[in-house]
Amino acid sequence: MTTLRNAMVWSRNGTAEAALSVAGDDRTADLDCRGHWVFPGFTDLHVHFREPGFSYKETIAAGSLAAARGGFTAVCAMPNLEPPPDTPEHLAREWEIIRRDAAIPVFPVGAITLGQKGAGSLADLRAMADRVCGFSDDGRGVQDGGLMQTAMELAKELDKPILSHCEDNSLLRGGYIHDGAYAQAHGHRGICSASEWVPLARDLELARQTGCRYHVCHVSAKESVSLIRQAKADGVRVTAETAPHYLLLCDEDLQEDGRFKMNPPLRAKADRDALREALADGTIDVIATDHAPHAAAEKSKGLAGSAFGIVGLETAFAVLYTGLVLPGLLSLDRLVEAMSIRPGELLRGWLGSSLAPAEEAFCVFDLDTPYSIDPARFASLGRATPFAGWEVRGRCLHTIVNGTVLSHDSSD
Repeated sequence: MTTLRNAMVWSRNGTAEAALSVAGDDRTADLDCRGHWVFPGFTDLHVHFREPGFSYKETIAAGSLAAARGGFTAVCAMPNLEPPPDTPEHLAREWEIIRRDAAIPVFPVGAITLGQKGAGSLADLRAMADRVCGFSDDGRGVQDGGLMQTAMELAKELDKPILSHCEDNSLLRGGYIHDGAYAQAHGHRGICSASEWVPLARDLELARQTGCRYHVCHVSAKESVSLIRQAKADGVRVTAETAPHYLLLCDEDLQEDGRFKMNPPLRAKADRDALREALADGTIDVIATDHAPHAAAEKSKGLAGSAFGIVGLETAFAVLYTGLVLPGLLSLDRLVEAMSIRPGELLRGWLGSSLAPAEEAFCVFDLDTPYSIDPARFASLGRATPFAGWEVRGRCLHTIVNGTVLSHDSSD
């Protein structure tokens, strides 16, 4: 039995209890949580753990430990791996590493297409359905509407969601940051917002026609928000996520540094503000990190030459609590709902009866002591974050999963 003494335990009605006992194994732990908060464990529906195939960028061991240190007790791992999980045999390789190395529950997302190419033939969705939480070609948009419709029809039959990376390759035109004021002023090639919202509009109509559960990954554009809001009003089975960096930054914050390069890119202030409003009113259901580690050399080539992707598991709650909750832009209840309650509900629905998240999952946070974000102290192998050096509040002290307590050194 794990007992958390003198803890402030968050509940949906905004109250806090004084203590919490968590059923565990035959070991006992008594954690003094005086002055600290206990939240239901966070769930991230969108991470990249790079294994198998790219373990120099990240491993399941390192990525899942980074997740635990951020208060996450379940994550969904995207399929851009080598080999990608597009057949049961390839999926089994990923599961083998998860069972061996994962510090917290990790649930694979299967590929939509063979080779995760965003085109060609469908992956073996039916054979993988009971071992994945959904299907995605994240990192690549499915370019052919007919292929996406077929995937949605099969996903509907299998009662699994499509997690869509909305990107029209014909509209990219070699861009790598938002097609806005910064790109124009500094001579960079821009990515227009239409490259996201045009395929989203297509997919929402297909989701309406097929009845498929459809989840929009990493929403970045105000036009996408409007489309999602209308689709929800029309009864489409759509859910949506955005990431901390889109809620806190815009292209006015860009620096000539690869740690500010991700896909989709940081867009205009109007897009950031639309995402904040959508998160507050529930149009955006959840916050996901899109944790995407790369080796240092891959992120050292500026905005033009660096790989797309930043890390986020160890900073997500702290930067959002500091940047949105403390200034009064978002309630703590809504933040916890978007990082824990709602993504947990979605994951349980996506997993069905064949897989299950942890029955007991909590995280303990110090919300008072300020600290500076130092990537050198990350558990993740990735170090690229636009939040390096930020002074924040909200440090995870303990993560509890099914009675196992992972305690994190407050000096880290």
